[in-house]
Amino acid sequence: MDIWRKIKNNAEKEKRPILLLAPMADVTDAAFRKIIAKYGKPDAMWTEFVSADGLMLADKKGKEKLLKDLAYDKEERPIIAQLFGANPETMEEAAALVNDLGFDGLDINMGCPDRSVEKQGAGAALIKNPKLAREIIRAAKRGAKNIPVSVKTRLGYNKDELETWLSELLAEDPAAITVHARTRKEMSKVPAKWERVRRAVEIRDEVGSGTLIFGNGDVADIAAARAKSRESGADGAMLGRAIFGNPYLFNDKQTMADLDIQKRLGIMVEHTRLFEELLGDTKSFAIMKKHYKCYVTGWDGAKELRVQLFETNNSAEVEKVVQDYLKL
Repeated sequence: MDIWRKIKNNAEKEKRPILLLAPMADVTDAAFRKIIAKYGKPDAMWTEFVSADGLMLADKKGKEKLLKDLAYDKEERPIIAQLFGANPETMEEAAALVNDLGFDGLDINMGCPDRSVEKQGAGAALIKNPKLAREIIRAAKRGAKNIPVSVKTRLGYNKDELETWLSELLAEDPAAITVHARTRKEMSKVPAKWERVRRAVEIRDEVGSGTLIFGNGDVADIAAARAKSRESGADGAMLGRAIFGNPYLFNDKQTMADLDIQKRLGIMVEHTRLFEELLGDTKSFAIMKKHYKCYVTGWDGAKELRVQLFETNNSAEVEKVVQDYLKL
């Protein structure tokens, strides 16, 4: 039984939808995923997206850096590697690498609007090239062998073309498709259209496909994820921005709001140490500061503490700032 059938069976036994953590560049990295797995684990997590071309064609130093983005800990399982690319040959080779690295699944990014990704014909650009998109899925399946291949995409490129686009993807029988309920043109500037996720489920059912359908976009918390999944008929929901400053997001028994300030700051320091330990040689420490903005909010004095944290350059400085603050 592949991982998605196992996840679906578990969710059905508990009479709930599948709840997933979205892949977000410079957010859901190895350090943050480890924190999330400890305090509020979802049904599955994704890595940050990684270039299939880079994994196969970069020099030794470049490959080593990219492989850091595919680092994971056993506590994160089930863990899905996300790749992007527009070259079937390198996608097949990279998929084989993902299999060798022991991932539970492989996801292909067909929704990213980043211009540097689209210039390669990858990400959301594949929506404009269904023939190539299907070749990419087939190549990924050949390379992935015994692990399931899924796709994360959007409603369309410049316009909503769900009916035609989703049908092309379903024809390749991916294990799952996550539908970000906006077009590439809309980015995140308009409300997500969850009624179109419902339509995606209908299209899937009309063709008799066994592909799981997940919805994504404007899911503020677990209650909203459950409601939107129920209303749309989707197999589950993927949450992204709601995870900022909230590693308890998927925790049914406790929330960040239940914690006192000392405990919240302690988790932030723990996150910072992990970032420095796991990624300090490949990623800028500035990445952590977007997390501080979300960890440190909601109480008198939070703004002043954030200002101090934004001036730090390593975990030792962060820890000292927090210790001094808690002594006040």
